[in-house]
Amino acid sequence: MTCVYDFILPSLEGGTIDLSVYRDRPVLLANTASLCGFTPQYQGLQALWTQYHKAGLVIVGIPSNDFGHQEPGTSEEIASFCQRNYGVSFPMAARSSVRGADAIPLFRWLDNELGFFARPRWNFYKYLTDRHGLPTAWFSSLTPPTAWRVRKAVERALQSA
Repeated sequence: MTCVYDFILPSLEGGTIDLSVYRDRPVLLANTASLCGFTPQYQGLQALWTQYHKAGLVIVGIPSNDFGHQEPGTSEEIASFCQRNYGVSFPMAARSSVRGADAIPLFRWLDNELGFFARPRWNFYKYLTDRHGLPTAWFSSLTPPTAWRVRKAVERALQSA
């Protein structure tokens, strides 16, 4: 059985993000972009990270240029933008495709697990997995990371055995 911990992502700062190191921890994945109307959601993602990281939540940002070419920068430019403007300190993957035939294996798996309606249709879709690495919830771009629905889902995932 496949779970989120089976995937390795290229890291924004070089190297890799091996999701297996987060085993037994809930993971919130977000496809991100620097030039999007939803880009201020980085602030909400960072707030969630700050609030719930010590309790076990992992957040991984996955920049994508798939929607409106709103992530055209290099890894260095993306990292600098995220740090300078939003103080992002959670792990960030390298820019990756999250939809269609070119989607990275992680997003193909999410698509298979969650189905058509959960496919990212724009930047800042968010996917939450439980402590077993299985998807439990997804949120569209319209749902900010600090929304009550997201916080409640995170708290449930953190309390699950």
